[in-house]
Amino acid sequence: MGKTYLLRALAEQRGGFYFGATAGTEAESLRQFSSALAEHVGSPVPFSFDGWDDAITYLFGLAAPGRGDAPLLVVIDEFPYLVQTAPQLPSLIQREIDRFQVEESRMRLLLCGSAMSVMGGLLASTAPLRGRAQLELVVRPFGYRAAADFWGVAGDPGLAARLHAVVGGTPAYRRQFLADDVPASLRDFDDWICRTVLSPFSPLFREARYLLAEEADIRATALYHSVLAAVAQGNTTRGGIAGYIGRKSVDISHPLNVLEDSDLLVREPDVFRAGKSQYRITEPLINFYEAVMRPAWARLESGQAAEVWERASERFAAQVAGPHFEAVCREYVLGPGRSLLSTSLGEVGGGVVTDSKERRQIQIDVAVVEPGSGGSRPSVALLGEAKWGTVMGVGHLERLSRARELLTARGMDTTRCGLACFSAAGFSDALRAEAERGGVLLVGLDELYGRAMPTGFVP
Repeated sequence: MGKTYLLRALAEQRGGFYFGATAGTEAESLRQFSSALAEHVGSPVPFSFDGWDDAITYLFGLAAPGRGDAPLLVVIDEFPYLVQTAPQLPSLIQREIDRFQVEESRMRLLLCGSAMSVMGGLLASTAPLRGRAQLELVVRPFGYRAAADFWGVAGDPGLAARLHAVVGGTPAYRRQFLADDVPASLRDFDDWICRTVLSPFSPLFREARYLLAEEADIRATALYHSVLAAVAQGNTTRGGIAGYIGRKSVDISHPLNVLEDSDLLVREPDVFRAGKSQYRITEPLINFYEAVMRPAWARLESGQAAEVWERASERFAAQVAGPHFEAVCREYVLGPGRSLLSTSLGEVGGGVVTDSKERRQIQIDVAVVEPGSGGSRPSVALLGEAKWGTVMGVGHLERLSRARELLTARGMDTTRCGLACFSAAGFSDALRAEAERGGVLLVGLDELYGRAMPTGFVP
């Protein structure tokens, strides 16, 4: 995400001390830290600390009162590598922080790491550093619009949407991994996929595996890959995941929790059914790997990328691009599309509306629901359906209208509930006519990427 880039730039600008940890033994890591610290303070010889206790004491001593007026910036990057071999480090840092609660300290310490579970655990529950942090910042991937600008494809929404469905918003994938190899146009996308992500000679080829392996809490990676594969294959409920991997639901609690803590999996509640939820893979490249690459791994390793990709078109549309498009549509409603609604509040998500009379379930991909408070009823501001490869027609609008009727019958306030159709493939003439009359909001790729205004309006 560029964390190291940002931290190095900050340390350089402020004249601070930057140390980037690497995987190694405790003794080797301490030796590297001591050498870097000695160089920073201008010592002609490397420091020789007896242990991390002495090293941390000396480090905080540099910021003690009387040793200067300006704040001392200290950046320790990839901190989880150090904690793995020296688990006492958070406690040592806590001791020094608490010592300076009485005396004013110039220390400004930034701890950074890629392992989300480890970094999150530093401030959780009874962890030594809980309550000591003044800032917790997660550097997120670019949103889909910013990613399109970064890759230089904002002028081609069809290409931008496919590109984001594969590599997401991670900036390093363009510059460091692919040396600025960007698909020239939508027609070049298939060739680009084969020469980059699906090529065994590309750094991106095994990246999804490395993302899983770098999480410290994930050891038996086979089980975690099976859980992710289940979700990628469309088994998004807890029971569906358990059935796919051949385990009982109670037996997959730990891997699900670890993947959530690692920010690789997210549980999204059903906004219409209490207690129901679905899981979604947060990293597009991992979802692409599990859905497209992993089932054909041997063939890809042997250089058959073109053949694999040709046969994976339907799977890509159904298991990668389709679900990703739904998530992008929800992101649109949370951001640029918020002004189209009559309310600025409410939970944005998805859910299922059960139609008992017709004995069917209506899937709502994009919904804005405001919970009731006091004497007011829960209200629905928007009901939407998203389709990646389907030209949407009046039938989709009728299904949304029926869902609105059912929610009204359940006691929810739908008086200001708008209906919306999101499609990457377009809309029928009949549906466009309905939108012109104000019956539905139409949002395509041009609208999602800000190249046009949606047709229709929300009451």
